[in-house]
Formats: sequence, structure tokens, C-alpha cells
Amino acid sequence: MPQARTPFEQIALLLQGGGALGAYQAGVYEALAEAELHPDWVAGISIGAINSAIIAGNPPKRRVDALREFWHAVSISPLGIPYFQHVDYYDVQHELINQARAMSVLLFGAPNFFVPRIPPPTVWRPGSPDKASYYDNAPLRATLEQLVDFDRINTGETRFSVGAVDIRSGNFTYFDSKTHRIGYEHVAASGSLPPGFPATKIGDSYFWDGGLISNTPLEWVLDARPRRDTLAFQVDLWNARGELPKDMIEVEVRHKEIIYSSRNRAATDRYKNTQKLRIAAARLLEQIPEELRNGDEAKLLLGEADDKVCNIVQLIYRARPYEGIAKDFEFSRRTMEEHWQTGYRNARQTLANPEVLQLPSRLEGVRTFDFGEDRH
Repeated sequence: MPQARTPFEQIALLLQGGGALGAYQAGVYEALAEAELHPDWVAGISIGAINSAIIAGNPPKRRVDALREFWHAVSISPLGIPYFQHVDYYDVQHELINQARAMSVLLFGAPNFFVPRIPPPTVWRPGSPDKASYYDNAPLRATLEQLVDFDRINTGETRFSVGAVDIRSGNFTYFDSKTHRIGYEHVAASGSLPPGFPATKIGDSYFWDGGLISNTPLEWVLDARPRRDTLAFQVDLWNARGELPKDMIEVEVRHKEIIYSSRNRAATDRYKNTQKLRIAAARLLEQIPEELRNGDEAKLLLGEADDKVCNIVQLIYRARPYEGIAKDFEFSRRTMEEHWQTGYRNARQTLANPEVLQLPSRLEGVRTFDFGEDRH
């Protein structure tokens, strides 16, 4: 059935990994909630998995408040440094302050999220995979169990998926509320990025962060069956495009961006081409004689053919020059608010374009949109 606000059969929210940048996703969701665009399916990797759990694990009217509670809880200064909301800095000053805040996180962790492991693994052999890390993410369990109703996730009201990597096999795995009973461990596994965080045990297997293989759930959602007309909001925290680096810090920043952007544009282009072939096959099968349609070759094509359409709405965080190499672990309150407001503003700007909510033609199949601050 079409959505109340759109002619699409489902709305999907796809959240990439990116640590402290995840507040941008919360701002995007606030704008979607204001527009009453409530997702039927939320899927995430790493910090995107945490935001997804908070969204799926709360009723629609409670979701923005729960996201705000989480991001306030993890952005409290461990040193008790007050948060000054209305202080303006030059970029150089801003960069120095961000680096100082990031150093504080490296030394003391992020409250209600992770703390340094004592003694550190460099001087004391942990002896078990769930302790082989620089930080202990045990505080995250208490935080999420307070903010997320996992029973609600498992009712299937909003489909929920998170990706992780099986350490022994190296295979990518999705934990999906349609096939798994979701608990805290599945969310933690998706965000167990080594060597910062320890492996997470589920059953007899240990898992690391899904971003090691793919930092976006785009293909998992779009390849799911039965296929539906889908309005997909793809919220990315790493920009695949960037400037040529001129020093070692810029090299490291660009290195991270390229790795964790996960070639999303290539995946999107591949999906567009594949869906056009599916639509063409469906149209062709409608025109061939009945006796040919019952053949093995036609049945093989019929299993892949459909005429479903999709809008992929890309909301990509474009970092400011002063954020530097620490942008994914700089959990200060001011920076969290900057990311949140940027996501909210970008989503509002995107939703102001009415074509985003309109079905593409069956011949076109897939449309993509990117109304970023520097794009049209």
C-alpha cells in the first residue's frame, strides 16, 4: 500500500557509519519526522546502527527526543568544561579547539559510550577477543537499554537491519528483524570497530564493525524481496568527493573519506542500471507468447524481472575544513549541535523540492537526488 505522505510503497532510511558525525543523521531524521515521513525500514552500519536502533526502538512521537538524549549523553565533557553555544571562532581557532576536544576523547573516552581500557592492551595482554581493544564500550549497553525498546524492534512494526563482519570467515552479515531476534549485541557488533572497540560475541561467532567491508546498507535494502516502490533516504557521513590533499593531515583525512564512503555512488549507479534491465525484462515478458513464457529461460528472467521504481535521496555530510582528522571521534557538545543542525538544514532544503516525493516513471525506474550545500 502507498504511504500516506507519498505514492511509494515503502520509505527506507539508510544510515552510514561515521562515529561522532552521526549527529548529522539525527538532524536529518528530525526533519523527516516533522514532514511525517516515518520510515518503514531503518538500516545502519556502526553509528548508523545505533541511530537506527533508537529510531526503530521508539514510537514515532518519542524518536527525536530519544536521539537527543543519546547525543547529549555522549557529548558531555569528561573534564567538566562548559558548553558555550554562541561563541564564534575563526577556522584556525576552531581547528585547535576541536583537536583539543578530540584529544580529551582519546584520553578519557566519551561518557555513556566508551572508556579507556585499564590496563591498556599495549602493556597487558587481554587474553580474550572481547577485551582486545583500546576502549571498553560497556557503558553503551546501559545507555541503549535505557533508550531502546528492543521488544518494539522485534514486533516488526519498523523493519530493522544492521551489518557486521564475521571475524573468522571475513563474511559480511546482516542482522535483520525479519530473520533474527534483535538485541543489544547485534547493534554493538555493527559498531565494533577495531582496534578501538572489542569484538562482539553473538552465539559462537565474534563480529567487528560492518564498515570494514561496506559502510552503507544501500544494497541490502534495495536488493531485498519482494521488491517495492521505494523512497530511500541515504544519509552518508563521508563524502566520496574531495580536494587533492597537500599535507599529511589532509592525506589522512582524504584516506578516511575514500575508505568509508564505500563507493556509494558506484553502488547507486549499478542499482540504476540493474533496475532498468529488470524493467525491460518485465516489459518483454509481457509481450512474448504464452508457450515461450513457460520455458525455463523465461522463468529464470521472470524471477528477476519487475517494474518497481525508486527514488534515492542522498544526504551527504560535507565536513568543514577545521574539523580535520578527528572529525569522527570529536564528541563535544558544540560539534554535536553543529552536525545535528547541518543535517536538519540539509534535509529541510532537500524536502523543499517536491519531485523528491514523486514516483519516477516506470520507464525511468530510478532517480537520484543530491541537494547538498554545494550541489543542485
